[in-house]
Amino acid sequence: MLLLNQTEMTPASFFLNGIPGLEDMHVWISFPFCSMYVVAVVGNCGLLYLIFFEDSLHRSMYYFLAMLSLTDLVMCTASIPKTLCIFWFYLKEISFSDCLVQMFFIHTFTGMESGVLMLMALDRYVAICYPLHYSTILTNPVIAKAGLATFLRAVVLIIPLIFITKQLPYCKGNIIHHTYCDQLSVAKVSCGNIKVNIVYGLMIALFIGGFDILCITVSYTMILRAVVSLSSADARQKAFSTCTAHICAIVFSYGPAFFCFFLNRFGSHVIHPSCLIIVANIYLLLPPTMNPVVYGVKTKQIRDCVVRIFLGSKDEKHS
Repeated sequence: MLLLNQTEMTPASFFLNGIPGLEDMHVWISFPFCSMYVVAVVGNCGLLYLIFFEDSLHRSMYYFLAMLSLTDLVMCTASIPKTLCIFWFYLKEISFSDCLVQMFFIHTFTGMESGVLMLMALDRYVAICYPLHYSTILTNPVIAKAGLATFLRAVVLIIPLIFITKQLPYCKGNIIHHTYCDQLSVAKVSCGNIKVNIVYGLMIALFIGGFDILCITVSYTMILRAVVSLSSADARQKAFSTCTAHICAIVFSYGPAFFCFFLNRFGSHVIHPSCLIIVANIYLLLPPTMNPVVYGVKTKQIRDCVVRIFLGSKDEKHS
């Protein structure tokens, strides 16, 4: 009887309502969303291509960058195509199982992104503080194990959240006021007790984000101490310049994440829901869009590879 009741309270599908209050603006809002998504896909695929085929980029720093690009691609692709379908074609329906799958990918790879940024901070720490042992410490097997551990950490922590959300009774309807299946937005449709969802979601955010930010802070504190102790101004500038792109990536990732986190928990009664949903989408779009741009501009080796490929294709056309 309990199983039957649970089945009856599980909807076959949900309807994603987009951005409530801005339905007339959906088409106009879709243009910046689509533009950012195209830049994200082209930029990150371009980085992955360069890192895979260019021998000069076969180093730990660029392997971690490849992890970040792959993570960004999955993270934004899990949400933005469906969002654009809502805006352009009013395809709002999503099956219950597809909603859970989307939720899993979005939350897993946002956690993965945080972990990769932490690994990149550790990479910069080893490169600057232990330059002579850099290649022996960060070997390919170590990099692969670190990436796998970061992925498994996110998966292990997110799967219980998906299971908890799946078990909730949904008797308040099946309309989700969001552009994608965020676990808190889905849980709010339930008529059950969602305190476990809220508390567990908060614990995941604090565990992953808190641990990674602590590691990043310690790494950059040690880097700063090592750089300040250098006698040459040129050496200090060169050391700092190798961290510039990574610091920008941290700002683009954690900035919207903190803003979204605090608005959802403490500003939901003050800020209009449409603003919360727009910020949530920017949180998934901004890092994938800006990371390849920043690394392409700030990293000399990547710039050189792009110029060489561009000039090579140009010479072939002339010949």
